[in-house]
Amino acid sequence: MGIRTYTIAIATAFAATASLFALSAQAEDVKLTLWSLDRDIQPAPNLIKEFNAQKNGIQIEYRQIQFDDVVSEAMRAYSTGKAPDIIAIDNPNHAMFASRKAFLDLTDMIAGSSTIKPENYFPGPLASATWDGKYYGVPKATNTIALYYNKDLFKAAGLDPEKPPQTWDELLETAKKLTDPSKNVYGITFSAKANEEGTFQFLPWAQMGGATYKSINSDGAVRALTIWKQLLDGKMTSPDTLTRSQWDSTATFNAGNAAMAISGPWEIDRMVTDAKFDWGTALLPVPQEGAERSSAMGDYNWAIFSNTKHPEEAFKALEFFASKDVTMYKDFGQIPARSDLRIPPTGNALKDAALKTFVEQLKYAKPRGPSPEWPKISKAIQDAVQAALTGQMEPKAALDQAAEKIKLIEG
Repeated sequence: MGIRTYTIAIATAFAATASLFALSAQAEDVKLTLWSLDRDIQPAPNLIKEFNAQKNGIQIEYRQIQFDDVVSEAMRAYSTGKAPDIIAIDNPNHAMFASRKAFLDLTDMIAGSSTIKPENYFPGPLASATWDGKYYGVPKATNTIALYYNKDLFKAAGLDPEKPPQTWDELLETAKKLTDPSKNVYGITFSAKANEEGTFQFLPWAQMGGATYKSINSDGAVRALTIWKQLLDGKMTSPDTLTRSQWDSTATFNAGNAAMAISGPWEIDRMVTDAKFDWGTALLPVPQEGAERSSAMGDYNWAIFSNTKHPEEAFKALEFFASKDVTMYKDFGQIPARSDLRIPPTGNALKDAALKTFVEQLKYAKPRGPSPEWPKISKAIQDAVQAALTGQMEPKAALDQAAEKIKLIEG
């Protein structure tokens, strides 16, 4: 081999090797990380498996975190530059991160998306992912609360089983008629626990009374808390309403020891199995006929941390997750946050009727806040509810105190 020929061969070999390295670099997947509370039967890990199976050059690694650790651990990870690319965050905590610019502003990306369209979402879930007029996340799923009632007990008390109470006064009257201490039956069950569940249940009452968290001591909110106290003092609800969770309080209803219950769609499957009586659902009663409706709003939002190195790839993942909203209930029993999607019939008449009620109630669901200081604000509301229901303070005085605390919290 001549020198020239040998030199060309070496150059060709180097070029081929360089091409192989380039192809290898191009073929290496972009790695994203995602944090969520979801267990193996819930959306996040399963959606990630589907996404990764596409082999589209992006792979997501999943980490399940615990509820009590989400806020502190996620904020600490962000401040130290170790945040995941994507997180599923409880909707009332979204504003805390968005207001600090810890979440990526997705407004422009959403404007250019053919999959994620703001007009397709219920107003409440969308508002919870919004801060200062911009989108800092995408609703993952949603839930709300409504009224469950025992039709058999209605009939036994001489009440029309197809006419559940529509107003607060009717609710009081109905609960009184249905309360039967001799049979260990309370008129109604709900959760007034001193945690976020208590706020979740009380805030819609205050909102229907014309209040916001900024005016939590309005006349309507005082009336709402007064009614809760009347239910408790009149033994129309169990004394442990102050300490029981929504899940536990609804178990009382399922056992036939409460004629009505205020709870969410997460109870439907358990109720179908456990409740050995005819039951129905209705929208939450309003202060008076024609009054504005409201309801609580739960579940999580998807968000991308602002210090991600792969914003476009992370948004592609969110678009994929949103594309699966249509099967959110069928696959995971969670209601999509979308008003444009219809939950297909399950084949169970009781279940389908209940789902219809909750989807209707979602039209009126409002976010808690949004405020960067929501945990502190919620605590002020919880303290007021507990003080009033335990007789430490009158409802108005308790809510006046909460209103003062909230003003100080927000500065």
